[in-house]
Amino acid sequence: MAALHLDTPLLRAPPELFGPGRNVWLKMDALQPSGSFKMRGVCHLVQRRVAEGAQAVVCASGGNAGLAATMAARACGVPVTIVVPQSTVASVREAITARGATLIVHGTFWDESHAFATTLAREQGAVYVHPFDDPLLWDGHATLIDEVVRAGVDFDAVVTCVGGGGLVAGIVEGLRRNGRADVPVIAVETEGAASFAAALAAGECVTLPAITSIASSLGARRVTPRLLALAREHEIVSVVVSDAQAVAACSRFADAMRVLVEPACGASLAALDAQPGLFERFRSPLVEVCGGMGVTLSKLAAWRTQFGLD
Repeated sequence: MAALHLDTPLLRAPPELFGPGRNVWLKMDALQPSGSFKMRGVCHLVQRRVAEGAQAVVCASGGNAGLAATMAARACGVPVTIVVPQSTVASVREAITARGATLIVHGTFWDESHAFATTLAREQGAVYVHPFDDPLLWDGHATLIDEVVRAGVDFDAVVTCVGGGGLVAGIVEGLRRNGRADVPVIAVETEGAASFAAALAAGECVTLPAITSIASSLGARRVTPRLLALAREHEIVSVVVSDAQAVAACSRFADAMRVLVEPACGASLAALDAQPGLFERFRSPLVEVCGGMGVTLSKLAAWRTQFGLD
């Protein structure tokens, strides 16, 4: 079966986004059919498992992976059950059910949804699709780097958000298989969802007591061990921004590009202004515009008011 994800546009950032004179590339994965980069890895994983004989799919997700899993399962002709935590917003739940999934709300945090979903998958004889911790998932996410290299673009850093770590793992894989292992990755989180920064500080994976950031799609309280292992092999720089900085970046991006993105994606966009000293060493950074379904015009307006950005 052909890949379900799109080869998304690669655009130069306009000067009103990061300021004049800056050469920044934008990989527009917010334009994937599911609204986020998850379409790459999750669909690849689902398609492979169905080809191997899977008869049903179960996925625990804050929303974006669940939507991608739903679209992939329906395209493959198998039933799909998505388990979301209570924090998943109503609009995302509705988008998942509208595409044909059985939706179950279980748990305060994703961890609780995950535990429930893995048990459910065993009971149903279904394949469990992990939203960030699977080599097939990483292989699918790596296609974004394949596309950038194929386009012949000169880039010397990749800026991306990090939740559970699946996207960063895929980006590193993509860099390696395209002979660009020298390119550092800037991994950005928001305060209150910074499980990668906590793991780096501790020297081991740790579990956050709670997710307090509004960037709920960064809501993995513990990153995959693969991410910490990669950080020992590849230059991965941790950056943490505030929710207010992420929302301000979402707003600037909407004005400049006419595209809405979640605060999780806004974190990546915010990093270039939040850490100007870090980016002085890079001539042409690439920003993975990961997108996300958990945003609407009204939500963005409410966040702007919440953080006094009006």
